Amino acid sequence: MRFKDMASDEFPVAKHEANKIMHIALPIGKNVLMANDVPEMMGRTNENENRSKISISAESKEEADKLFNGLSAGGQIEMPIADSPWGSYFGMFRDKYGIEWMVDFDANYKAEI
Repeated sequence: MRFKDMASDEFPVAKHEANKIMHIALPIGKNVLMANDVPEMMGRTNENENRSKISISAESKEEADKLFNGLSAGGQIEMPIADSPWGSYFGMFRDKYGIEWMVDFDANYKAEI
């Protein structure tokens, strides 16, 4: 989805930023690689604000905890892993290399391979 796809009177988008990516997702097996651009209208950005997140869908809470705790070691927790308001077990962090991750377990989601 590009920013122009969401443009409206309430959400104006400058012509030179209309083709920037608002949301893109690449399924990789049971996981998803997501990315977006950051338009100028959102203010000054730095490298940490113009980034992608790696999303991992775990097969159990135990696996989610193992992935979250192992990959976040030495990094910065943005959202501790816990039951989320939308019903999954979810957490977010930036690892020690600056890469952002989301770890999720949804007992009701059955991924097709």
